[in-house]
Amino acid sequence: MRIDVKTLPVVEILQDISEHLNAPVVNGSGELTIHVPEEFGEGYIRGISFDCGMGIVSYNCKFYQDVSIHFSLNTVHPLKFIFCSEGQVAHSFQESEEVHEMDAYQNIIVSSSGYNGHVLYFKANVQTHVSSLEIIRSRFSHRTNYDFRDLDPTLKDLFKDSVSKNKFFYQGNYSIKAADIMEEMNTQDYTGFLRSIFLEGKSFHMLVIQIAQYQDDEAEDRLPTILRKSDIHKVDYVAKRIMGDLASNLTVESLAKEAGTNVNKLQEGFKYVYDLTVNKYIQHKKLEAAKEMLMTTEKNISEIVIAIGLNNRSYFSKIFKEKYGVNPKYFLKTRKTTSA
Repeated sequence: MRIDVKTLPVVEILQDISEHLNAPVVNGSGELTIHVPEEFGEGYIRGISFDCGMGIVSYNCKFYQDVSIHFSLNTVHPLKFIFCSEGQVAHSFQESEEVHEMDAYQNIIVSSSGYNGHVLYFKANVQTHVSSLEIIRSRFSHRTNYDFRDLDPTLKDLFKDSVSKNKFFYQGNYSIKAADIMEEMNTQDYTGFLRSIFLEGKSFHMLVIQIAQYQDDEAEDRLPTILRKSDIHKVDYVAKRIMGDLASNLTVESLAKEAGTNVNKLQEGFKYVYDLTVNKYIQHKKLEAAKEMLMTTEKNISEIVIAIGLNNRSYFSKIFKEKYGVNPKYFLKTRKTTSA
């Protein structure tokens, strides 16, 4: 199935896709959602535009046949930062037969030259989650960008190329950080105004991570070996295992064995992905969960300490204050004041 998109910005892209799928567009305070009709597949496509000239389109779906989406505009195309967190997607320039495949946790940065368009390819029966940051450079350049100071010279020129003189393509290595952001954008239960500013903030965060990934890859003093895809999957497995069992005191040794790797390789992976050791990551997630419970549940501090797998309330208060600058009782008082 071929879908043709011939409009901008993101909200109009969604309108074109909805017409091809014969599916309505649901508007949630600026965030548009298309639910893929049952005859074509399952899942959804979402998009939102921001006043800064940036927008994001997220494809979280499975098509029952091969699908190609052709972005062919008689104008300058956006600069695109595309990231795949699940499944597989492919990209080509409209004028080229060369196709670049992206696996989970990979990204590409693309800019076409002139009015040359882009094509995204989705394979049949593959659950895929891919997001595309779309930057209209002529508008984005009007915000306060500080002349893109300290940005890699190639990217600096790319952001300043508002009329798309030069073609650019880069394919990045594996990043779970970007996948985590996509998951947060997908699961956080905000609505209306809060949802809109939450998505804009996360979109900028995603942009920062993808730029940092590019600069790390291009740096002359980068690590001589990049973690392999299998290593990244093991880090992702362990991170999710930790999140799914915060009440337990999991050890690095047991997690490494469960993931089918060794302690050193697992520690290396967490340092590369999260800039934390495994134990520091566990502590970080336990404290995040504790803060959330303090703010949103009726649990007292002793109950929360048990819920995150600690048995020493004094130690919990100590590490909580080190992380957040206040003791846990502060959030309890805030909760009581808000509910009063």
